[in-house]
Amino acid sequence: MCGKMCGITGFNWKDAKLLKNMCDAIKHRGPDDEGAHVDDRVSLGHRRLSILDLSEKGHQPMYSDDGNVVLVYNGEVYNFLEIKEDLISKGHRFTSKTDTEVILHCYQEYGTDCVRHFNGMWAFCIYDKAKNSLFLSRDRFGIKPLYYHYDGTSFIFASEIKAILEHDIPRKENRAVIFDYLYYNLTDHTEDTFFEGIKRLMPGHNMVFDLANDQMEISKYYDVHERLVKDAVDCGKLKEIFTDAVRKRLIADVPVGSCLSGGIDSSSIVVTMRKVDPGARIKTFSLRFPDKKIDETIYQQEINDMVDSVSYSVTPGPSELMRDLQDLFLTQEEPFSGTSVYGQYRVMKLAKDNGVKVLLDGQGADEVLAGYHYFHGYYYYELLKGLDISHLMKEANQYYSRSGSFSPLMYLILRATTGNMKKLLYKHRKVPFLSEDFIKENEQRKDSRWHLSSLDDALYESLMVYSLPHLLRFEDKNSMRFSIESRVPFLDYRFVEYAFSMPSEMKIKEGVTKYAFRKAMEGELPQSILSRYDKIGFATPEQKWLRDKAMEEFIQDIISSESFRSRDLWNPELIKDMHDKMLSGESSGIFVGTDIWRCISVELWMRLYIEDHLAAPVPLEVPNARPVEMAAHPEVTVGTLT
Repeated sequence: MCGKMCGITGFNWKDAKLLKNMCDAIKHRGPDDEGAHVDDRVSLGHRRLSILDLSEKGHQPMYSDDGNVVLVYNGEVYNFLEIKEDLISKGHRFTSKTDTEVILHCYQEYGTDCVRHFNGMWAFCIYDKAKNSLFLSRDRFGIKPLYYHYDGTSFIFASEIKAILEHDIPRKENRAVIFDYLYYNLTDHTEDTFFEGIKRLMPGHNMVFDLANDQMEISKYYDVHERLVKDAVDCGKLKEIFTDAVRKRLIADVPVGSCLSGGIDSSSIVVTMRKVDPGARIKTFSLRFPDKKIDETIYQQEINDMVDSVSYSVTPGPSELMRDLQDLFLTQEEPFSGTSVYGQYRVMKLAKDNGVKVLLDGQGADEVLAGYHYFHGYYYYELLKGLDISHLMKEANQYYSRSGSFSPLMYLILRATTGNMKKLLYKHRKVPFLSEDFIKENEQRKDSRWHLSSLDDALYESLMVYSLPHLLRFEDKNSMRFSIESRVPFLDYRFVEYAFSMPSEMKIKEGVTKYAFRKAMEGELPQSILSRYDKIGFATPEQKWLRDKAMEEFIQDIISSESFRSRDLWNPELIKDMHDKMLSGESSGIFVGTDIWRCISVELWMRLYIEDHLAAPVPLEVPNARPVEMAAHPEVTVGTLT
């Protein structure tokens, strides 16, 4: 198998130099090799991060035997051997042991339907010379990214936005997307990005670009609702699929480790890694915050002791966040909500520093297994609609007995209110700091969460729209920043389909989330982990960080700056007042800090990518902070945060 957590680029004309610039802009995605195909119709580029079959046979672009089909590919197809056997039986001949070659032959056999045969993660472009077309595809759940720009004539695509920005295209902010971020706290939920004119190919979608007439056609090839499993009620079967998903993601010719938060998801991955390979040397990577409520050291240590792993941890502080802040923005390319993204960034760097090239991670488990506590509210609404009031009250009481909170009932009440009432609550309670004109400009924008009427609906939207997409963006960008491939077994499509097919009462039961998976992992995980009902993940002490002296001064400088005060997005006086109250303790800071961060995030992004992008990037100067290595991004022509 030829693993390629890489970077791909391309456009529909000939320009070798411009293509080289695009590839250089994302060389952190593939520091091991590079390749290009340039002819009179297209330019295709590839940067390779070698994971499996490290030989030259994995070089890309890869060509079919007759040279008529050209592939640039970022991903892993875990079931390529089974597909290969099928293709051999149909007369196909192979010259390598790579999954890349399997994709080529599968396309030749099945055309664009080839993607329906794959189990894995991918973003690729196939240039079919005979059809004079480009075929692009993104995996079912969008684990790997694929961005594009199309103005009616010029078509450009890449694994990251910064490569597209190597082209001379207009740089303009997408105000509607900024509104969704500031008002609804939504990102990565539509095909539009924060950059006007740059879009993402959505998960589970294909694109065919006709080079003869510059026409684009996008189609959806996958919907989990169309793949539900009949009578999916067996927790043992759920564990069996999960175990096989982990097994498939351990195949590599380089060291493999795992992120470990200490929750059920990451702990299940680590213990299953040991079960699948009893003699493996497992490395785990964690965040730790001693003496903080969010610290999970005790759970991490229990799992590490149980599987005899080599554990590594990092405890970042606000000065380090300040030190790395510009590189973090360059890495993520779009605004992000909160500092937990930095926690993940540091875990990826920790893995890189300790010689690991592949990490397993628990991303997707909460969306697939109903892990977030707000899912209780949607389940309550489902029970209410079914007039099953006794069951609803029983669930609410059991949840309260475990958590001491009736918060899901608030979600139930919010769900039951009218759309106009929700808007009123958002405007006056949640986002009073946004300008009236900006809100009016975007009054037609919607939040799909307002209209969900069942747990299944909420899980689907969480998986495909408002939760997982931005988490996968954080995952991919942070891991690839440090040339690490991140694999997510909970998003094996077989596992997702089986879990989604289970009835609601197997997802949430007795006031507990992930009920079926907890049952499946009984006997595999310690009871201390199985009985955890809190939800932390890679959390950071965000409110404390925002009150740190250096961070306080940095934020004050930003919100008092001329550029910030001149934006028509918000009321700067209200934001300053919010910040002052947070620092003085007049407000709790839980939501206020998040609101302030979103505004700061937009401001810094505007400075870096839209307004001052001709300046050379330099790290923020923070007293007593060690300099961060900027090796991955020195060529990126964006501005500075200061």
